[in-house]
Amino acid sequence: MEQSKNFLQVSNAFKKALDILEIEETSDLKKDIISLCNYLENPTFRIAVFGPFNYGKSTLLNALLGNKTLPIDLIPTTGAAIYVKYGEKLSTKITLIDDTIICEEGTDILKKYAILNDQRYMRDDVKSVEVYCEHPLLKMGVEFLDLPGTNDREKQDNLVKDKLLTADLIIQVVDGRKLMTLGERENFRDWLLNRGINSVVLVINFLNLLESEEQKEVYHRLRFVAESFRVNLPPGISNLYRVDALPALRARLKGDNCAAQTTGLSIFESALQSIVTTQKESLSFRISRLVEIRNQLKIITENKQQIITQKLEKEQQKIEIQKKAVKIIKQGFQRSLSEFESWLYLPKLLTNYQTEMSLALEKRNFKQWHQNEFESKILAYKTMIMEWVDKACEFFEHQPLNPLIISFPEMPKMSPPAIEKVQKKSIDIDDIAAVGVPTGIGWVLGGPVGAAVLGGASYLLNKTTTKTEQKESQQNSHDKISYNEIAKEYLTRFSEQAFLSLRQYEQQAEKIMILTENKESVEMTQLSHQLQLLNDVLAILDQPCFNSDK
Repeated sequence: MEQSKNFLQVSNAFKKALDILEIEETSDLKKDIISLCNYLENPTFRIAVFGPFNYGKSTLLNALLGNKTLPIDLIPTTGAAIYVKYGEKLSTKITLIDDTIICEEGTDILKKYAILNDQRYMRDDVKSVEVYCEHPLLKMGVEFLDLPGTNDREKQDNLVKDKLLTADLIIQVVDGRKLMTLGERENFRDWLLNRGINSVVLVINFLNLLESEEQKEVYHRLRFVAESFRVNLPPGISNLYRVDALPALRARLKGDNCAAQTTGLSIFESALQSIVTTQKESLSFRISRLVEIRNQLKIITENKQQIITQKLEKEQQKIEIQKKAVKIIKQGFQRSLSEFESWLYLPKLLTNYQTEMSLALEKRNFKQWHQNEFESKILAYKTMIMEWVDKACEFFEHQPLNPLIISFPEMPKMSPPAIEKVQKKSIDIDDIAAVGVPTGIGWVLGGPVGAAVLGGASYLLNKTTTKTEQKESQQNSHDKISYNEIAKEYLTRFSEQAFLSLRQYEQQAEKIMILTENKESVEMTQLSHQLQLLNDVLAILDQPCFNSDK
């Protein structure tokens, strides 16, 4: 019971491995594993009889069963695997591909569903063929499997190979008149051993049709063939027997036990009884088959594991590179932002540009100054920031962000120079001229009178000039204060707007790195999950039930 439980566990492990490894449906390994899983889950001791067409397989089975359970006239054209199981009455059960079940007494229905068509092809609508009859071996839980001939078509050969994987004991019927070639023998042996099938018994048919000396020679040659197979049979049990199938069947149908003994049937039956009794209890001989398939699965699993591990390492390296890139890009982005923010810091902005802007306003060249000195500096900072964002979008395959937009306040509106100032200046000069004209004679007269006149004019001129300059100085000072205020107000509004634009742009840019990191994390999780599944499969494939000593 414990071993059956282990076999079921192994079967589940094999199926899980198939799902994880995604082995192609048409691969021989997948077919082998599916057949093996069915084999493991079936406690029945199955004996498969196979060989080329017309080698007497069905006749041998009929002789063993003691009646014509399998009609002999099907021998040349059997096109299906026929399972012979225990039943109180002789009956046949046909299961079609669409799960339709047809049951009839006797075996006549085999002529319709278990033969090849006129083109010697198997029917493609039959899923299974089962025959039920009474026999002591069958009652013990043994079932026979009569397989199609292997010397006709590739599809039938593939069916035979598939079914052989489900057998606990294989009886290969050979024709003493047509021995296998060395190549055929080696190919068949290699195919069996690669799948861990080593419970093989050879039965020689048609030796009774040969002369005595020929019989000895054939038997000697087949002994050599039998010894080339590694066998897993009880001690003292040979894997080579002579059974003259047709004489044996005739003797059995007549109830002539003495005649049956001369055909070799009794000795062969005794050997089968010993094999079944010994092996059916433990089923430990199945372990070697499990180990062979397990080893193939382990190789595939380990290769897959290596591939995924390499992918994980590459993904990890990629993530590390991306993390470094994210770090470099974020640092570069933040550094460029910080430099721009530092430049936009209002006290610093006023210190650096308020005076220059005031002078530009005063000289009426604000627009030119703004473009050449102010906007060019801002463009340099914008370019530096957007270069880092463009690098991030390109590296992480993200859609480009909209450009960073730094808007400017409305241009200051300046009034033209005061007319009163110009007019006042003209009047003062006229006053000076009016004084000078009546006193101009002093230059001519000379002497004290002339000097007095000249001195009076100079005094008036200086007094008037000083008064005008004071008024101009006061006006200029007032104008400069107005320009400074206008420049301060402009720079203050610009700083506030620029900081707001930077915050919005920064929030959009930071999302690029966050989304990329999340995407890579999902890929790493998927690969790690696959690797864990493969590790689980390897752990199951290494469990103790695969040990042939257990």
